[in-house]
Amino acid sequence: METSDILKRVRQIEIKTRGLSNNIFAGQYHSAFKGKGMSFSEVREYQYGDDVRDIDWNVTARYNKPYVKVFEEERELTVMLLIDVSNSLDFGTVKQMKKDMVTEIAATLAFSAIQNNDKIGVIFFSDRIEKFIPPKKGRKHILYIIRELLDFKPESKRTDIKMAVEYLTNVIKKRCNTFILSDFIDDNDFRNALTIANRKHDMVAIQVYDRRLAELPDVGLMKVRDAETGYEQWIDTSSVKLRNAHHAWWKERQNSLNETFTKSNVDSVSIRTDEDYVKSLLNLFAKRS
Repeated sequence: METSDILKRVRQIEIKTRGLSNNIFAGQYHSAFKGKGMSFSEVREYQYGDDVRDIDWNVTARYNKPYVKVFEEERELTVMLLIDVSNSLDFGTVKQMKKDMVTEIAATLAFSAIQNNDKIGVIFFSDRIEKFIPPKKGRKHILYIIRELLDFKPESKRTDIKMAVEYLTNVIKKRCNTFILSDFIDDNDFRNALTIANRKHDMVAIQVYDRRLAELPDVGLMKVRDAETGYEQWIDTSSVKLRNAHHAWWKERQNSLNETFTKSNVDSVSIRTDEDYVKSLLNLFAKRS
């Protein structure tokens, strides 16, 4: 992609996703990803209904009437986007590539974050850490992230979610909200890494998938290629037995993935490339509020 094309596409994504962040996600994002810390603000006289545990006994003794400590939520958050850039994302049969949808969702989340005065950082991963962009604020920073999403060329084709999650746990010291954007096509077990990371951070998994991965079409002989290994083979999609076996494989894979998220206590959403991701994200936010 030439520089002029990239800038044009960055602008298109900014207009669309910034609009979504401003008009749709503003309140929902705020309530779904509240600051977890509380900082001391002031003391005031005790009022009926105040928690007695908040009484400041030193001030109370000084003035001979009860005073309570007032705390306010620490609103500024750090948001990390953990983005899968392996080759399996370069696939799409209906509306758009998985990679394109991941880019739009990431941009929408990024604009929602800065509108909320949060810092945003990114980790691009395959089966290695491809790039780490430290958290910062501002539109310029987000446009840089979008440009990288559009034009980034990973060194590796494969996926290792466990490695990426462990890297996040090690490199980000302060508690943050992390969105993992991936198709989660990874045969390695990453449940333990996710569980440990979720104790330190607030982890959210966003799966983007193509409907042809869930259901094979009946189009006769078809050549299929594994995007990560390069392995190719011909399959006969007119075989009902084959299509049923493929669908059963997909359902088993999804059940296993959902079990991983449930047991590691990670909120998740699955979005198909021909579906409206806005609706899915709003449902995710509502579930967390």
